[in-house]
Amino acid sequence: MVKVAFIGIGVMGGPMAGHLAAVGHELTVYNRTTAKAEAWVAEHGGLMAENPAEAARDKQVVITCVGNDDDLASVTMGRDGAFSTMASGSLFVDHTTVSARIARQLSVEAESRGIDVVDAPVSGGQTGAENGTLSIMCGGSEEAFAAAELIMAAYAGRIVHVGRTGAGQTTKMCNQIAIAGVLEGLSEALRFAQASRLDLNKVYEAISGGAAQSWQMDNRWATMAEDDFDFGFAVDWMRKDLGLAIEEARTNGAIIPVAALVDQFYAEVQAAGGGRNDTSSLVSRLPKRK
Repeated sequence: MVKVAFIGIGVMGGPMAGHLAAVGHELTVYNRTTAKAEAWVAEHGGLMAENPAEAARDKQVVITCVGNDDDLASVTMGRDGAFSTMASGSLFVDHTTVSARIARQLSVEAESRGIDVVDAPVSGGQTGAENGTLSIMCGGSEEAFAAAELIMAAYAGRIVHVGRTGAGQTTKMCNQIAIAGVLEGLSEALRFAQASRLDLNKVYEAISGGAAQSWQMDNRWATMAEDDFDFGFAVDWMRKDLGLAIEEARTNGAIIPVAALVDQFYAEVQAAGGGRNDTSSLVSRLPKRK
């Protein structure tokens, strides 16, 4: 059991930190919204810090799960950032989905201080965080990954070391590119079935056992059919992630036209007021036959 600082106690970070507390790690948490940190401590125990630097002081492991590049830079390298108090030999693990650029920047900054770094974005959503079944894709040295894996096992169902620093983030981009294409295809198939006056339950039964099967189909077909989107991974966050992938593609030369197109479709969903809806709300932009 080790002393852990967990920075970012939101819908993902809160449950992940809870799993760490449940297995006996000693936690200090920080969240920009103080009330969330207070509520977490009331439920799980541990301590609450006033800023990231205070949270990270004397900790063996510091974990972040915040919003975007700017948030991550602020809680690590900003005023009262965690790097200012982390000791040489400590471990930094970031679960935020951010650009590969900042992942590499943080690695250089941390390693100059003797801090091991792993960029470790996650997939599985709020449900995966709550159930401790997240898939985690990691970038960093073999030594840093080995240390991080022991900690992350508390809330993960799958942990893969993909490669060097930044590889975790670029793998998460692969994940989001794949999801975007699957959800567009699923949306079109659902609307096609409705236009054909088919029994949607029977259609699902027929096609989910074959090559069309996917996690999205198994978990979202029924809710998409009911126009139920008030849950899950928000469109706003998906657009952020696809934007990161599109930006990285400009650097590495990859051609991702479907991801770019679906990103614009999500912009339509946002414009219609659906930014906080689950990503399966992509179907809502397609006309529904009465």
